[in-house]
Amino acid sequence: MAFAGKYELESQDNYEEFLEVIGLLNAKTDHKVVTEVVQDGNDFTWTQTIPNWKWSNKFTVGQECELVTMTGATFTAPVTMEGGKILIQFPQYRLVAEIIDDKLVMNCTTTGEKGVTFKRISKRI
Repeated sequence: MAFAGKYELESQDNYEEFLEVIGLLNAKTDHKVVTEVVQDGNDFTWTQTIPNWKWSNKFTVGQECELVTMTGATFTAPVTMEGGKILIQFPQYRLVAEIIDDKLVMNCTTTGEKGVTFKRISKRI
């Protein structure tokens, strides 16, 4: 149950540039992000909350799952785990999430011509 818990944003790099590339030009970037992960074996519920906005996905590692992007679009993709890292290929970026020193570390790298990597580190609360 390494991922299970509640996490609060500690730091992030390249968030505004990442949002620009994926088309969320007017998204707020100065907010407190809380991520809650409920894990039951390979079944996950992953929820991110900021004031006035909530984004959640349920998935099972090792299966193709229906997921929702930050923009609200649905898509289907396999969710895998390699070396303790969750890997998901979203339509516009690849998500890699892992726990390092009891912190949730997420890296999202955009696909296509302009590859931008956004890194978010959240501390357990």
